[in-house]
Amino acid sequence: MVTQLEFWCYRSILFAMSEIDKGFFNAIKKQLIGSSIARAIVYTIGHIIIAATCNVLITGSTLELAAVDAIIEPLINGVWYYFLDKFWASTLNKQ
Repeated sequence: MVTQLEFWCYRSILFAMSEIDKGFFNAIKKQLIGSSIARAIVYTIGHIIIAATCNVLITGSTLELAAVDAIIEPLINGVWYYFLDKFWASTLNKQ
């Protein structure tokens, strides 16, 4: 049988771990919101969905081929966009 002291110790440890997790995830969230990498990730996800849809509708290709094209090409564009955004932001900051 668990004593009250053991119960409260266990509960306190769980609460502390929960607060550490919240702090960790909030710190990551604060870093990502408004950053170039966050915009690049959102852009890439949207591009994958749009590219697959267009590929199937326009070329009539299979969904598998459209998915491959829709994943590879936007990933390359996402990397390109990240560096372009960094360059763009540094150019604007110099003015």
